[in-house]
Amino acid sequence: MPVRVVDGVIQHYAWGDSDFIPSLLGVAGKGEPWAELWLGTHPNGPTLLDDGTPLSDLTGPLPYLLKVLAAAEPLSLQVHPTKEQATAGFERGVFDDPHAKPELLVALTEFEALCGVRPAAATVELLDTIGAHMLAYTVDADGPGAAIRSLYQGDIDIAPTLEACAEAPGPEAAWARRLAAQYPGDPSVAVALLLNHVALQPGEALHLTAGNLHGYLRGSGIELMRASDNVVRGGLTVKTLDIELLLDTFDPTPLADPIMHVDDGRYPLPEAGVMLVQLQPGDSHTAVGHELAISMDGTTLYLSPGTPVYTDSRTYVVTPIDVTTT
Repeated sequence: MPVRVVDGVIQHYAWGDSDFIPSLLGVAGKGEPWAELWLGTHPNGPTLLDDGTPLSDLTGPLPYLLKVLAAAEPLSLQVHPTKEQATAGFERGVFDDPHAKPELLVALTEFEALCGVRPAAATVELLDTIGAHMLAYTVDADGPGAAIRSLYQGDIDIAPTLEACAEAPGPEAAWARRLAAQYPGDPSVAVALLLNHVALQPGEALHLTAGNLHGYLRGSGIELMRASDNVVRGGLTVKTLDIELLLDTFDPTPLADPIMHVDDGRYPLPEAGVMLVQLQPGDSHTAVGHELAISMDGTTLYLSPGTPVYTDSRTYVVTPIDVTTT
């Protein structure tokens, strides 16, 4: 079967960028927020084949979802459950499906994010530099995980920390000021100071495992995830929050190095059995499974098993892990 051009689905969430995805696809954005381009068989945005029939007619339900994400505004601070938590929560009616939702994001532009709990010593040093000494003392005495729990439970007054950020230097304090203005009184603004602030360059990536408390701040990237709707939000959003569930779901283990180190253009998502492979112009690839691809010339493709593809521009393709690409 030849390579098939497919039509993804645009999600116009309020935080989306109005230019990046329209420019990628070569269409007029009309000033709307174009937040995400979805490729997959998710029922909230099923991809169509070039003849208008659903992709799922050929593939059945795909376990992954491939996206282009473009954020002009911060997304919610959130966490995803483990497989065990998702299964138990689904049986109780807490989660929408019984699946974990691991994610990876590869930056296409400069990309800022909050990713995982920062180690205690580094957080104490940052907070002391900012002048947030009371919160620094709590982190030093009890650990960042306990401090996050206390912030969300209202046991720590966030006002002194935000006052300290008002004139403090550095990107962490600058983001605290911006987020506090947008979400006044939200403890997630102070929680954000206890998470790793990551500034990715194009090609750098994050791997967001279960329990990783995270939030995207700005930028555009390719995102690959397990096709699941299980998101628990803690703040920085007008959407529904579930603080108790978030505290039961997030992993307080400090993450010393949040950046995913890849030097061969292969970004594995082992929890979903697939990886994202970056193909350069002139590269070739033969599909093994039901594979989807996004090219930086705006082309979106479906590759059936055994289908070869030859790239004229940088392309990202989802393929089963341990497949050799030349």
